[in-house]
Amino acid sequence: MTRIDDTFARLRTEGRKAFVAYVMGGDPDFDTSLAIMRGLPGAGVDVIELGVPFTDPMADGPTIQAAGQRALAGGQTLEKTLEMVRRFRQDDADTPVVLMGYYNPIYSRGVDAFLGDAVAAGVDGLIIVDLPPEEDAELCLPARAAGLNFIRLATPTTDDRRLPQVVRNTSGFVYYVSVTGITGGPSAQADEVAPEVDRIRAAAGLPLVVGFGISTPEAAEAIARIADGAVVGSAIVKLIGEGRPVDEVLARVAALAEGVHRG
Repeated sequence: MTRIDDTFARLRTEGRKAFVAYVMGGDPDFDTSLAIMRGLPGAGVDVIELGVPFTDPMADGPTIQAAGQRALAGGQTLEKTLEMVRRFRQDDADTPVVLMGYYNPIYSRGVDAFLGDAVAAGVDGLIIVDLPPEEDAELCLPARAAGLNFIRLATPTTDDRRLPQVVRNTSGFVYYVSVTGITGGPSAQADEVAPEVDRIRAAAGLPLVVGFGISTPEAAEAIARIADGAVVGSAIVKLIGEGRPVDEVLARVAALAEGVHRG
């Protein structure tokens, strides 16, 4: 059982849904990013997705691309992102942290070295958007052997023939991308998402959270009613990019959390 497994089990017994919040590590700078990360659990976040900045983020929309560029310009690296997790764990031993990003920085560091450092830092899971199931031997299987959840994305184009491969080695939860395209795109529609949630959750036997296209407490609440949780990223990252104070960012996060927890 990982922190992710424990969190979803606890929320299920409480009759609540999971609020998953995404922030880019090192955006707009290391200290501010760490302060926001440390404040997320108190604002109602159940699982933190921490972005690892990368120069070619193919799945990210303009808002998160800009966040990654700000972080890289400020000197953020994979090592500094792991250092954020280490410092976060000094005060929080319970909130799951999932690293979300691309394979290149991990490959460059070396899979074994990365996994050892990630486990030691207190990382609980990985979402690596450019590694398909056919490449599970590269990272997914070693990550699971090291005790990390490997969380896979399912999309509106994941049909019944493809779905078993997608969920085969997935653990922790499945992340359903509610709209075709990149982050920060069209709004997710709960009535359209609901049948896909049921189909994919049944195939995976895991909690299913929905992300992309969720930017308001009302949208988060609607998605939480039909899924096991909701992910909000671009709406939070946008506030950070606007230079809003940490307290203001966290207040907005708390409003989104209330929407999810009403679902």
